[in-house]
Amino acid sequence: MKYDIIVIGGGSAGLMASVAASEDGASVLLVDKGNKLGRKLGISGGGRCNVTNAKEIDELIKYIPGNGRFLHSALAKFSNMDIMRFFEDMGIALKEEDNGRMFPVTDKAKTVVDALVNRVRAQGVDIRVNSPVAEVLYEDGKVYGVRLRSGEVIRSHAVIVAVGGKSVPQTGSEGDGYPWAEKAGHTITELYPTEVPITSPESFIQSKELQGLSLRDISLTVWNPKGKKLVTHDGDMLFTHFGISGPAALRCSQYVVKALKKFPVTSVPITLDIFPDKTADDIYRETLQIAEQESKKAIKNVLKGYIPERMIPLILQRANLPEDLTYHNIPRQQWMDMARLIKQFPIAANGTLSLKEAFVTGGGVNLKEINPQTMESKMTQGLYFCGEVMDIHGYTGGYNITAAFTTGHTAGQSAAASLQYQG
Repeated sequence: MKYDIIVIGGGSAGLMASVAASEDGASVLLVDKGNKLGRKLGISGGGRCNVTNAKEIDELIKYIPGNGRFLHSALAKFSNMDIMRFFEDMGIALKEEDNGRMFPVTDKAKTVVDALVNRVRAQGVDIRVNSPVAEVLYEDGKVYGVRLRSGEVIRSHAVIVAVGGKSVPQTGSEGDGYPWAEKAGHTITELYPTEVPITSPESFIQSKELQGLSLRDISLTVWNPKGKKLVTHDGDMLFTHFGISGPAALRCSQYVVKALKKFPVTSVPITLDIFPDKTADDIYRETLQIAEQESKKAIKNVLKGYIPERMIPLILQRANLPEDLTYHNIPRQQWMDMARLIKQFPIAANGTLSLKEAFVTGGGVNLKEINPQTMESKMTQGLYFCGEVMDIHGYTGGYNITAAFTTGHTAGQSAAASLQYQG
């Protein structure tokens, strides 16, 4: 049998591509190697599925540091507001949470996955699960179909590759799309983990003395070895047995990876600011005032309500302040050193967890070789890409899924529109 369009991959991008491609009656086949569609979508947003982000487009693109500008054309056709309308028109009520994150009111990713899959079925798309693709077939600079690992050849006018990157491989993202792209003449920019926990060789990490300590509303800054600030991110973080995690750390991770690639060093400095809204002078005055009010108490007890208790011994040790010191014996210079440590607590970062353990893949099919208006390959006619297989990545918070939905919709719509030009 021959189809107009074959979509490979039943994740966010592939499901949306299938909807858009079949909307005007094109015959579409959606193939996925797993036994279930929307697996990564089903675990996104902590199992609640953060379907998009409500920020203005220009602001939203800033939160997609991996080539977000490439999405301008796609977002002009199918924006984050269109994504919201798409789901609401299917009866899924959405709610906005902090920083513009949009979730289904049900707080269940299954609501979103089921609605998408049902829409795909309702539009007459043929679905084949447990059907891994071995290769995409090309001839004379054009796509003519796919070969499954079973040996079966399925012909089509267009193929949309929506197989994701190499992160979260348990959902089926194992990098299948890169060799297919290379065979079509594409280059793959180097892959690396993003939105991934950071590792540290610090003794306080290795001893696990801070493991499990969660900090809210802090900021983390990554510096290059020459002392230049690379990025600062606010949010929450968590000390782990190998380093640091949590939203602020995940957002900093790609800058750690890039700095370690660029400079001949084994680690790069990160500083933790426990009170982003205060200056070191503010902290100096406030803590001194508390110590004065409880002048007979040892400073380790005075500071308990001010900074995380488990960090007190570390901070005092680094500031050369004895824990049993009382107010009348406080040396002012060391006290200022302590205040500065609370503002800039140093954590050496020597890497991140692996690409398999990352939430998002950095790198992918080179965007210079893809038409941003259509998502079609500039090298091979009828070949389209969407989602994480391309060299696009954003922070967590609904940005990656927005990139997947908008590029999927554009690829599907463009592939269907191209059919009228087929001979």
